[in-house]
Amino acid sequence: MLRATNLSTDCCLPARRALLPGMVLAAILMLNGCATPQRMGPVVQSGPAVPSTEMVAPVMPGITMPPPPVRIPSPLPDTVGPAIVLQDSRLPLLQAWVGQQRRLYQVAAPILMKNTELCPLQARKILGFTAKNAYSFSSDFVEVAKSGLGLGERLQIMSVLPESGAELAGIRSGDILLAAGPHLLARGPDAEYAAGSAIGDAVQGNTALDITVLRSGDNESSIIDVPLTPACAMVIDLGNTDVVNSYADGRRLMVTRGMLDFVRSDDELAAVLAREIAFNVINVLPRPDLSAVIDRLHTLDAVPNVMPEGETLLQSSLLQDAAVDRLALYMLARAGYPVAAARTFWERLAAAYPADMPNSHAALHAPIGERLAVIDRIIAVIATKRQNGQPLVP
Repeated sequence: MLRATNLSTDCCLPARRALLPGMVLAAILMLNGCATPQRMGPVVQSGPAVPSTEMVAPVMPGITMPPPPVRIPSPLPDTVGPAIVLQDSRLPLLQAWVGQQRRLYQVAAPILMKNTELCPLQARKILGFTAKNAYSFSSDFVEVAKSGLGLGERLQIMSVLPESGAELAGIRSGDILLAAGPHLLARGPDAEYAAGSAIGDAVQGNTALDITVLRSGDNESSIIDVPLTPACAMVIDLGNTDVVNSYADGRRLMVTRGMLDFVRSDDELAAVLAREIAFNVINVLPRPDLSAVIDRLHTLDAVPNVMPEGETLLQSSLLQDAAVDRLALYMLARAGYPVAAARTFWERLAAAYPADMPNSHAALHAPIGERLAVIDRIIAVIATKRQNGQPLVP
């Protein structure tokens, strides 16, 4: 429901870096965009998650430290030319990163929202949009974000999760965020931190939240009643490497830029995302080795090495992979993605990057032949359940 208000756009909360229990900056609405060249996706700590500024952010109390700003290359030498040239040269990098992050969440949305029954420990309520301001990026990119992306002091909606409460309520990309419930939202460098705290407070015990926005072309702000949407709360990051892989550490998941280039369709990307989401649902114990990889690739600096020279990641057992593949296929089916596309994709990926390549996806998992045999059996079971009208539950 949308109603006009004359709320002043000059008032704002004092900038504060309050710590909320759970994913404070990954629960609210997902302001960050998780892995865009800025304070990439919030890092979820142990314990219940809370509102953040991410699309899949939960809205329950917890403890979350906002992620550090994404490291972006230092300014080029003055000999390159005027500042405007430097800004323009960085704009494609910024636009590409934002677009790739948006795609990850758009494809993940049905998986996250259609499977709360299968992710009881991660199930939270989210608002369903991402928002940023010019200071969401490192200092080198502030002016580029202003001139190239049209961002300013206030947080602006960047994307809306399909079929979320935000989309159904009429939240649009480009809307300027002014308030959440009774809390006016801060502007400037600390806006995301303050928003995480304010929205976390506002959603407690509620099924919906009034979001005050200023829409382009409107003279007055509007209040939109946004229903909270149940979802599997996951932080999804984009990895800065051409290596074709994906990772999950029990709380976060990352898809590399190389993997985004390798997948041929959103159906294949959904298979990648579903598998890493399923891994986080099943593996509740921390994986420090995988966490280190995600941290290392969480940057826009010169492309880092995935692993220090000579080091390798631990390989999953067939038992572990079978459990993860099984849950992932059910999640795909419930989200409306074709499970057969997942089978074809994993076979193609293993052929292109076989197990004898150190730290390739195939090298980190059980032999592909054994995995495909398990996947074929699960696909057959899912088909039978569909024919018989049975619930798609593992």
